[in-house]
Amino acid sequence: MTRHRGRGMASINYPIGMNLGGDPSQALVHSNPSGKFTVALSSIDLGQGMKSVTRQICAETLGVPVEDVYVDTADSDTGPHCMGSFASRGTHRVGNAVMAAAREARGVMMEAAAEELEVNAADLETDGRGNIHVKGAPHRSISTKDVAIAAQFKQGKTISGRGIFLVPLSNVDPETGEMSPATCYAHACLVAEVDVDDETGEVAMVRMDSAYELGRALNPRLVEQQLVGGAWMGVSHALYETPEPYYPDPVHGPRDFVEYLMPGPGDICPHDIAVLERPAPDGPFGAKGPGEMCANPVLPAVANAIFNAVGVRIDDLPITPEKVLRAIKAQGGARPQARR
Repeated sequence: MTRHRGRGMASINYPIGMNLGGDPSQALVHSNPSGKFTVALSSIDLGQGMKSVTRQICAETLGVPVEDVYVDTADSDTGPHCMGSFASRGTHRVGNAVMAAAREARGVMMEAAAEELEVNAADLETDGRGNIHVKGAPHRSISTKDVAIAAQFKQGKTISGRGIFLVPLSNVDPETGEMSPATCYAHACLVAEVDVDDETGEVAMVRMDSAYELGRALNPRLVEQQLVGGAWMGVSHALYETPEPYYPDPVHGPRDFVEYLMPGPGDICPHDIAVLERPAPDGPFGAKGPGEMCANPVLPAVANAIFNAVGVRIDDLPITPEKVLRAIKAQGGARPQARR
């Protein structure tokens, strides 16, 4: 038995959202008498952190503390229409809709504050701590809570805003078929290092090094966590998870997550991540979003690393020990490639 070490690389471009039918997202923002704000969405947080990042976008646009904003992703009965949580579109498209709604709500809030302070709304600014004051005269101020109370019980105003992000459907060139299916693209490059056992066909992850260009990272810690988790989802797709041979008959399939094959804590390897910030001109505060791109470069990088280790090219997933071992035997043994 010999363990062979190999290294593989993959780089990708990833589209954010789709322009099929416009791919719109909408958001509603309104204040309560307490001065707190609610964002209503139909897009669902699948664990990727969309609630956190849209909360930040709304708070920054309104000029209020982030803890004064609540995001409600109840469902399509209570939120405005959105195409959904897919295509890595949450931060970019939903975030743009939230920003537009928050801008409109901020305009109403500033007008209501101006009426209370008896100044022009253009002369007011927020301090990000829940107060609105006259520019150059911070002692002339009013809290957002008092503005909300005055607007609703005295001025008869609803501090609210509506937002939609809609990109017109791209035209298709009749000669070439060329079109623009997305508004922006994120990019990634990942290097995977593996050990391959030429007697059992088992593949062990040794380490990963990656770089992701995703616009501006609005919540760097959240982005890092998403990149780490997404990369291990990619490892799971590359080496473990499969519906076969169970589909379409589930009789011999796993009955629960105890039997479902996926990497565990003992399979985790070091992963060094570099986040490259290149603010997108059409993104909320320059953001695009990592989304599905977290996992995608892992699969070809692992396949390339296995080829580098033992010289077999496996082109269907997952790359199970059985497939690796059969390929090694078919070529008459392991053939390690030149180290990269």
